[in-house]
Amino acid sequence: MSHLHHKAYDTLIEPLQEQLTGAARWAAKTGARVVVLFEGRDTAGKSGAIHAISEKLDTHQVRTVALGKPTSREESQWYFQRYIAHLPAAGEIALFDRSWYNRAGVEAVMGFATKDQVHRFLEQAPVFERMLIDEGIVLFKYWLCCDQEEQEKRFAERAENPFKRWKLSPVDLASRDKYDDYTKARETMLAATHTPQAPWTLVDFNDQRRGRLTLIRDFLDRLPDTDVKVPELKLPKLHHHADKERYGVLSPIPPFADDD
Repeated sequence: MSHLHHKAYDTLIEPLQEQLTGAARWAAKTGARVVVLFEGRDTAGKSGAIHAISEKLDTHQVRTVALGKPTSREESQWYFQRYIAHLPAAGEIALFDRSWYNRAGVEAVMGFATKDQVHRFLEQAPVFERMLIDEGIVLFKYWLCCDQEEQEKRFAERAENPFKRWKLSPVDLASRDKYDDYTKARETMLAATHTPQAPWTLVDFNDQRRGRLTLIRDFLDRLPDTDVKVPELKLPKLHHHADKERYGVLSPIPPFADDD
């Protein structure tokens, strides 16, 4: 299947983003707390999917959570502790660009966590997520799938593009020859944490544009009825003030020769 052209994507994403604004209104109206986890291999497209969801939404209501390396103090805490602080309050949506599943993925494969720590995590994660759901949090877990050939293309693109080179971390480079190890770690994680109350949803992201559309459609379809009436807005009559005379407002720069 050929990759979706950006013009077709732009046409298809617009109505979905409009429906996302409705979902945000629903969350604000009902006080729902929504958590969406985005997991997957390096270059899978997690940040792009999160941006597609949050682009048209209020950043005070819809937050992206992308935690860096834990501090020495955080390393001494219960593993889930630092993630709890980023869970949503009433009416909020939290989008996790990687989550507590770091322990079952990169930490397990790259040796940043011991086998005992990984085993304990796989035992505790379903219990932790059951607690979130019992508390009333609406939880989604997405794994973005990308095969090795496509991943290598994206690594090469990042290496050649000065605007994307910052995305290549030393850990990314070191993990390139561990594709099979990541596959084994993923299968172990899915087997332990794919539960009836908090199932995983795998999405094909070899075509990132098509993957975003698929993920957003699934997310919207699985939310409760989000039909909230849009309030009518009546703008009051504007009273003009002589700001230029009082404060000296800057005029726009002159048009360029190629301006329409």
